Amino acid sequence: MKDMFCFQCEQTAGSVGCMGKAGVCGKQASTANLQDELTGAMIGLAQTAETGKPTDETTKVILEGLFTTITNVNFDDEVVKQRIAAVHQVKAQLGAKEVHPDFTMWDLWDANEDIRSLKSLILLGLRGMAAYAYHAWVLGYKDEEVNAFFYTALAALANKDKAEDLLPLVLETGRVNFKCMELLDKANTESYGTPVPTTVPLMIEKGPFIVVTGHDLKDLHLLLEQTKDKGINIYTHGEMLPCHAYPKLKAYPHLKGNFGTAWQNQQKEFANMPGPVLFTTNCIMPVKDSYRDRVFTTEVVAYPGMVHIDEKKDFSPVIAKALELGGYPEDHQMTGINGGTQVTTGFGHGTVMSVAGTVIDAVKAGAIKHFFLVGGCDGAKPGRNYYTDFVKQTPADTVILTLACGKYRFNDLDLGTIGGLPRIMDMGQCNDAYSAIRVAVALSEAFGCTVNELPLTLVLSWYEQKAVCILLTLLHLGIKNIYLGPTLPAFVSPSILNFLVENYNITPISTPEADLKKILG
Repeated sequence: MKDMFCFQCEQTAGSVGCMGKAGVCGKQASTANLQDELTGAMIGLAQTAETGKPTDETTKVILEGLFTTITNVNFDDEVVKQRIAAVHQVKAQLGAKEVHPDFTMWDLWDANEDIRSLKSLILLGLRGMAAYAYHAWVLGYKDEEVNAFFYTALAALANKDKAEDLLPLVLETGRVNFKCMELLDKANTESYGTPVPTTVPLMIEKGPFIVVTGHDLKDLHLLLEQTKDKGINIYTHGEMLPCHAYPKLKAYPHLKGNFGTAWQNQQKEFANMPGPVLFTTNCIMPVKDSYRDRVFTTEVVAYPGMVHIDEKKDFSPVIAKALELGGYPEDHQMTGINGGTQVTTGFGHGTVMSVAGTVIDAVKAGAIKHFFLVGGCDGAKPGRNYYTDFVKQTPADTVILTLACGKYRFNDLDLGTIGGLPRIMDMGQCNDAYSAIRVAVALSEAFGCTVNELPLTLVLSWYEQKAVCILLTLLHLGIKNIYLGPTLPAFVSPSILNFLVENYNITPISTPEADLKKILG
């Protein structure tokens, strides 16, 4: 008998699923089962809402619930139980004519493999999209169509069991996610300004400091405000790196630089670190004793025994810990994985499209022969050095666009410039796939061709559920010839994979040499 079942991330056991006492991510079977219970409760809520009157509070509970079930977000059973209770509470307040029971997730996990595959694509896409909708929500931005879709799609997981009904919903998830990413882009840029190219040092200056990791710009802004004139420096980590490019955030002089590399290295990089770390979203890994006393969580992130900063957002405990630990006695130089001492970010669609004329002229003149979008999630499994080697081997007349934490495999490399533009351009967080799509569409319009006819190849790495919703958006847009790795998702059945290969030419990565030869000829 299985203790649990989870196959939602790239590192799932044996590329089949985690079924023992704990998942590869460190999640205990009890937590996985509670997260399934939470998911089933939300499906029952969505079904009940069909004859009831959901409110903003109902939607917020769904967003928080879905976000909680993303890989490396929540390891705390008690918090998951509270989320389940919240779902039941808002369901009772719907005034529905027909109240549906909680859905049993084993009915999905034990279903026909193709139906399970399609439903998993929808569910995992919803989880990723919920994170984006949540980040926009806390900034005061909402979209009724996006919010309504969560109910429709969750209910369909119980109501629909035919491939011909589910496949269109898979692509619809991608369409709505594009709208959701657009909403978050608007929320971020209207709140903090349009990102500008910014060079970020990897030096940690002496004295007290706080590291902020995750994805939440608002939490960083609030912390910057509360640490003004306190002699405490702030450093980003992981997916928070692009925050340096937002004018309103970079205006704070104590936002100094970036600490370390991608999320999977945190247990080594945070060991005995003389400063606290604030987790605003994923990815939190099982916390080691060497830094257990300096980890703080907020929003939907939770880990047993860690201090949680509630919705009042009083960061005093984090600030006190920074002053207590004192920071490094002397400046502490960190590097990227290739030895670089600085990285550059801020090449979102606003920046790239402002120099579109230069880019177009460079293509027409033959200075730029090809564009690669190399990005996505980083992870701990072997094989991800492929992306470092791939970028190193790209010809000098090519441009690499990148985003999300996968960029840490190569973002400290200096590959020179083309026409005054750096060959590596970091477009931002994973949700900034919206920027990449905007740029691709603009280039296709400028050259009078489709996106698939551009000299553009997507070479993507995936790990968790936000990568899934982005992939579904690319499929909805009809974008083809995507190279995907380091392994293919365990939740995609052979028949569904064959459909994706035949209709979208999704290709598993092989070796950098073979793939570059296939792409460039």
